[in-house]
Amino acid sequence: MLQQRKTLIEDLYKVDGKAEIFNGEIVHEPPTGGAPSRASLEIAISLRGYEKQTQLGIAVTDNAGFLVDLPNRQSFSPDAAFYTGTPPGMRFFEGAPVFAVEVRSEGDYGPRAERRMAEKRRDYFAAGTLVVWDVDLLGEDVVRVYCAEDPENPTVFRRGSVANAEPAVPGWRMAVDDLFD
Repeated sequence: MLQQRKTLIEDLYKVDGKAEIFNGEIVHEPPTGGAPSRASLEIAISLRGYEKQTQLGIAVTDNAGFLVDLPNRQSFSPDAAFYTGTPPGMRFFEGAPVFAVEVRSEGDYGPRAERRMAEKRRDYFAAGTLVVWDVDLLGEDVVRVYCAEDPENPTVFRRGSVANAEPAVPGWRMAVDDLFD
């Protein structure tokens, strides 16, 4: 089993594009559109400013790999994240980020997508992530903030409000309106 995990991780390094290891397989993720990509970038830029100011962790952009050791998942690749572990150099991050962001793309709507996203949030929390943002650029509830301490009851932020990632990223705030061009 350990050898299979090592092989999967080495294979993940060779993937062209975004992918994660889930249920013992490399699962490729389709590219995203302009609006979700821009929203992810805005979040990462804001987190980078927080990183420079506080030196409390590392801001991470889309397509970075985070290695975890769960029964059904060995990696994550969030759309943006904040990590407080040891900098990995050229390798994947070891362990889950404290804060993960998933920005919905066109295919991330409907009952099946909702189940998939809820399962992924459960995996994030099981791996040690404290806060997960579910960003929905098409909905009224733009940012749903899920916390490990109460994972079934998100805090909702809409246009005109300022969202946070407490307690994962203490003191960091971002205007929801900044997610839109």
